[in-house]
Amino acid sequence: MLFVAAKVAHLAHLPQGQPERYRRVLSMVETMDREGFGNCTNYYECEAACPKSISVRFIAQMNRDYLKAAWRGSGDGRKTAGSP
Repeated sequence: MLFVAAKVAHLAHLPQGQPERYRRVLSMVETMDREGFGNCTNYYECEAACPKSISVRFIAQMNRDYLKAAWRGSGDGRKTAGSP
């Protein structure tokens, strides 16, 4: 999960990554879940064992982006007609 979260965060910070930011996070998390890749706990053992020293802060950012995308109901980050 750390590697996926780091890539999601990296692409989200690039200006070129903004147009598809929320669609991307939905797609990457769905693929990660389908493949059974990166199941983490809240004990942060993955951060301690990570050979690249990736911080769990990236998981928190990915979760925030994922929740925003899921709340908006559209994968492109734009609110649809009739949505609040």
